[in-house]
Amino acid sequence: MEVFFIAVLVLLMAGALAMGYPVAFALPGSAILTIALASLAGWVFAGDTGSYFAQDGPIQWLTAGVTNFRGIYWEVERDTLIAIPLFVFMGIMLQRSKIAEDLLVTMAQLFGPVPGGLGMSVVIVGALLAATTGIVGATVVAMGLISLPAMLRNNYSHSLATGTIAASGTLGQIIPPSIVLIILADQLSSASDQASTARKAEYKEATGEFSMPGEFDIASTSAGDMFLGAFLPGIVLVSLYLVYILVFALIRPQSAPAVAREGSFNLRFALRVLLVLIPPLALILAVLGSIIMGIATVNQAGAIGAVGAIIMAGYRLTEGNRLTYLPALIAIASIVAVFFLLGSFDLNIKSIDTGTDLFGILLAVAAVFAFLMAVLWSGWRVHKINDTMRSVMIETAKTTSMVFIILLGAAMLTAAFRAFGGEELVKEFLGGLPGGFWTQFVVVMGVIFVLGFFLDFIEIAVVVVPIVAPILLQDPSANITAVWLGVMIGVNMQTSFLTPPFGFALFYLRGVAPAIVKTTSMYKGVVAFIGLQLLGLAIVGTFPSLVNFLPNQSFLSAETAPPPKNPRLQICIEDHLFPIYDEQKSELIAAIGQGRKLDFSYLPTKRGKALTTSYDNALATFDLVADIRKSRTALQSYIPEYRPIHRSIRRIQDDIRGHNVEIQKLRDELRQNKRNGFVIPEDVAHAEARIIEAEAEQKILEASLPDSWDGSRKKFLALAGAEKKARLTYRKNVDQAYVPIVELRQILLDANNFADVEDMITALPETLANQSGEDAVAAIKAAESRLGRLTDTSKIRSTLTRARRALTARNPKPIKAVTEARKSVSLYLDELAWRTRAAKEMSEALRVYDKAIAETIGLRQQDRLPSEKISEIASCLAIHRDISLNF
Repeated sequence: MEVFFIAVLVLLMAGALAMGYPVAFALPGSAILTIALASLAGWVFAGDTGSYFAQDGPIQWLTAGVTNFRGIYWEVERDTLIAIPLFVFMGIMLQRSKIAEDLLVTMAQLFGPVPGGLGMSVVIVGALLAATTGIVGATVVAMGLISLPAMLRNNYSHSLATGTIAASGTLGQIIPPSIVLIILADQLSSASDQASTARKAEYKEATGEFSMPGEFDIASTSAGDMFLGAFLPGIVLVSLYLVYILVFALIRPQSAPAVAREGSFNLRFALRVLLVLIPPLALILAVLGSIIMGIATVNQAGAIGAVGAIIMAGYRLTEGNRLTYLPALIAIASIVAVFFLLGSFDLNIKSIDTGTDLFGILLAVAAVFAFLMAVLWSGWRVHKINDTMRSVMIETAKTTSMVFIILLGAAMLTAAFRAFGGEELVKEFLGGLPGGFWTQFVVVMGVIFVLGFFLDFIEIAVVVVPIVAPILLQDPSANITAVWLGVMIGVNMQTSFLTPPFGFALFYLRGVAPAIVKTTSMYKGVVAFIGLQLLGLAIVGTFPSLVNFLPNQSFLSAETAPPPKNPRLQICIEDHLFPIYDEQKSELIAAIGQGRKLDFSYLPTKRGKALTTSYDNALATFDLVADIRKSRTALQSYIPEYRPIHRSIRRIQDDIRGHNVEIQKLRDELRQNKRNGFVIPEDVAHAEARIIEAEAEQKILEASLPDSWDGSRKKFLALAGAEKKARLTYRKNVDQAYVPIVELRQILLDANNFADVEDMITALPETLANQSGEDAVAAIKAAESRLGRLTDTSKIRSTLTRARRALTARNPKPIKAVTEARKSVSLYLDELAWRTRAAKEMSEALRVYDKAIAETIGLRQQDRLPSEKISEIASCLAIHRDISLNF
């Protein structure tokens, strides 16, 4: 019956949408009605309102929908959606201020003389508007009103002209900042958590281990990651469009002729081009650059974009006025001044120490005040001219409200779908497809592509993605990232605005296109661009680095970047370092040999032994790398033989678990019906027969498990364990090779500071013998404090602590305190002697050695990755690795 109510849910939703009900009401309405019908049917036919739910009852699932509402509006951590109204405001403001119109006219004049130039100018402007506005309808209408007449007037093919405008208008769906990407990030964040929980359960089920290694977990995503991940795929799509138009123009020049510009390409025209191009490009750089460089979060970047849009609208709407550009110039000067002051002064109010610090802060306050005045001035202009501010705010409120209400309705619909076991049905269906993950992925993308004919991107993002994303993300054989999945879905959903017969971009364009342009021509025109989108989808799918590289690069270069010792980075760091060991082996061995020539005899025994061992460990690194390569080769050579066996066995075991679940469910239903006194003999007989049948099928499946499986699994685990052990041995070895060097260098760097406390330490015995208890305790505390700021002084401080406790005990023991103080003096003088000598004799040699091995043998112990290594490690992390054999 659960399947029946899933069908009712889908039909109710489809019927409501087909009859024209708003999406915001169709989604939750169909969910509530279906839950009500199921509970009523359960009460009438089974005596229990929860009988026809997969688990729990109607109250719990209605409550789950309300919980989802709270999750969107009231969870403090879930702030991703705050960026939506900010970017919507930015886009509408730029569109109302005629920035789009200026770009279209100017770029058409610039590229017109090139074959297909008008078409290419539309694509470039579409990309720029996508990166500044992201409002598809406004972009398509603007380009349709301005560019389409010019293209038709110059004998452009109707299909090429309309297809180019419609396709370019949809770039706002994938080129950041995009509302689609923000919504996808929000949905995929929850999906990643669900997939992570499911993968951990799968790992425990397959291996019997309670804890899954962190490197096997699924990384969540954010709107910032989605923006970075979508940037290069967006460039790929733009490039495909441009190449297609150019090739089309060269093959059929009469359908996309070059257009000579009226007037010359002089300095005035060049200044006009710069004035039109630089502000939008600067805004793109400010918004996306602040995210990439880690200066701002996505929400903060949205605020930057909104303020920038106000400033740009302020001068564009007053064009021709004597003071047109003054607020913008004040804002630019203020920003430059703030950055200059940040580099010249410490602007932290809490750390004001001198008059210079105060002067710098006052200058910064003045610069910020000037910037605020420029923004307010621009805002006042926008408010006064054509009441633009009010209309933009109203449109922003409408668009934002629509998005959020749909999100709330989708949350209720998803809860209802799960109430009837829909998620499990989808999982079983996808899991039963032959071909594994990629078959599942192609099917899901095909469904999304078809849904794009009928549904808007928001409905697809909030209804379909929460259902299928956890299933796809959980699969360890593909081990895809949430960012990659989101971008692939985003590129696919871009077709929802383009595909006939219900493509919204086509509707927008039809509304402004002249009657001479037939609808069939528009449909013909978009076919080629749909093909290009599918080609772009295939390129991004084949090369996941296009998506994953920039988020990884940003992550590894941020202030909060993980240290090289992070478990997720180890394989990539080792893949990067091992060829370097081969190239620099002679230089590294020479550096180790020079270090071993140092005289360690006067160092403390433990310190000298640690240093000697560190050089031995450094020299052993090359043999350990060879061991890793040997064990890895053995494992890799066995994997082709083992992989098909593993997949076959895991599939059988999944079927066995599925039969277990089915049998348990049937037994639970029988017990529940007997307990409620609602027993239909035919249903009981059918259920018992199915239990017997399922148990027989389960036994057949268990018998089909080959006897060789245990041996094959043990061999794989042995080989994998050997590689893991070799890698752990290598990591421990390089840590032990480098840590003693770092510790000793830090001690020697503190040698002068250590010598400075000589008088304080040597005077302590006399001070304790001659002064009162309080003064003596204060002297000890002062010495402890000074030593506490120095490296490796714990032994001396321990004797001082014992001396202090002897004086502060209930029965003070001043003689014991003096004795402990003398021990501390003796320890101090011994330390001082070797530290002073080592600082003179070894400091430079250790510095040279440290520099020689810091980025190879010592890389794991650095605080962060060196900047020159980040790109290569990010590229390595961007590749999806199959980890299914570990499950």
